[in-house]
Amino acid sequence: MPTPDTLERFIALVETNAHADAVEAFYTANATIQENQSAPRAGRENHASRERQLLAAARQVTSTCVRPVFLSGDHTAIRWIFRFDWPDGTATLMEEMGHQRWEGERIAEETFFYDPAQRVPRVI
Repeated sequence: MPTPDTLERFIALVETNAHADAVEAFYTANATIQENQSAPRAGRENHASRERQLLAAARQVTSTCVRPVFLSGDHTAIRWIFRFDWPDGTATLMEEMGHQRWEGERIAEETFFYDPAQRVPRVI
């Protein structure tokens, strides 16, 4: 179970847009991430690499935790709003709910729930 301090440090790191650093610092080596009903992806290094690629493709990223954050035993629920500004002048606004299962101080499983229609970049 994560301590409230650990959870706050995780959120603070994501809000600085250091997504890959957050994965490396707070996920287990074999962590899985699942988006909606897609097949889970496994492996901390895989997750960190995907985050680096996504952030490198964006001109700017804004990551915001919408409180309250819920912590119950080994489970947390966090509402996020992400804005990705792309080099072509479009943006992607993503509002999603993340549900994590922690093993001690690290995330072992994470599932994101969101409307996939949000993934389409648009002029904002």
